[in-house]
Amino acid sequence: MTSLTDRYIWAAGRSVPEAQREEFGRELRERIGDAMDARVESGTDRLAAEQDALAELGDPARTAASYIDRPLHLIGPRYFLSWLRLLKTIGLVALPFGTAGILLGQLISGAPFGQIVGATISGALSIAVHVFFWVTLIFVIIERSGGAVPAGKWSVEQLPEIPDSGRAARRTDLVASLAFLALFIGAVIWQHFGVVFRDGAREPIPLLNPELWSFWIPYFILLLVLEGAFAVAVFRTGWTWPLAVANAVMNLAFVIPALWLFLAERLVDPAFLEVIGWPWSSTAGPVIASIAAVAMILGAAWEIFDGFRRAAREGTARQVQPAH
Repeated sequence: MTSLTDRYIWAAGRSVPEAQREEFGRELRERIGDAMDARVESGTDRLAAEQDALAELGDPARTAASYIDRPLHLIGPRYFLSWLRLLKTIGLVALPFGTAGILLGQLISGAPFGQIVGATISGALSIAVHVFFWVTLIFVIIERSGGAVPAGKWSVEQLPEIPDSGRAARRTDLVASLAFLALFIGAVIWQHFGVVFRDGAREPIPLLNPELWSFWIPYFILLLVLEGAFAVAVFRTGWTWPLAVANAVMNLAFVIPALWLFLAERLVDPAFLEVIGWPWSSTAGPVIASIAAVAMILGAAWEIFDGFRRAAREGTARQVQPAH
């Protein structure tokens, strides 16, 4: 089990420059050990002594800022950490979902590919600027007016777990990813030979439009093969920032053409829709299509966000290693 001390040092070390992390971790561990020993000598249980020592140190981010003499004065030391946490929380929700909404709107409107990309990127930047501006403005007003905002008292229970970046965990992800990709590619090839049959003639009807075999289906299969190579790379090295960028590019390269083809009614074989009675012409058809499109966008947005989140966590874990 990872000790509370290891978790505290890891949490504090995330915001310390890499060149100072080893020395910072050593000094902080000694400081915590001395505080624990003093409490144990006075008759306190060792686990309780550790919890008391960490609670006395307080928020790991504030401890790190004090060590590197970094002033928490963008908003003011009283509210800086509350501002930073709220900014991260709102940004991680508003940015991916807002960007997905802009992308969906552009696709539904039938905009050209260049306009879709440009509007999505500019919209994402606009959302980020607005989140930063309005959250900051609110805290500035609160601080200047003397208002109170809950600072969020820190406790030992808030310490994050140190991420497990071992090969055993990555091996499980690799096997699952390769198995899923193999099944996906097999399903794409299998459906070409008929998912349903037209009554009477027993004519096999595929799910995907056969015209897509001229370019788009081989394109998607190639992307799936690249996804397999990507999964092997993650297994060998763990998540890194270049791999997170590659993950984002591959997700966008897959979901944008797929959405465009779907909303243009070119992805699925019209004969298949006719047999199953897909209601494109009714009110329900566009609603179902929109729900499916939103699900695709949100799925891709989560995959992209999760890639960068893992890269950040594993990168920090590699740089801040607890001593045992």
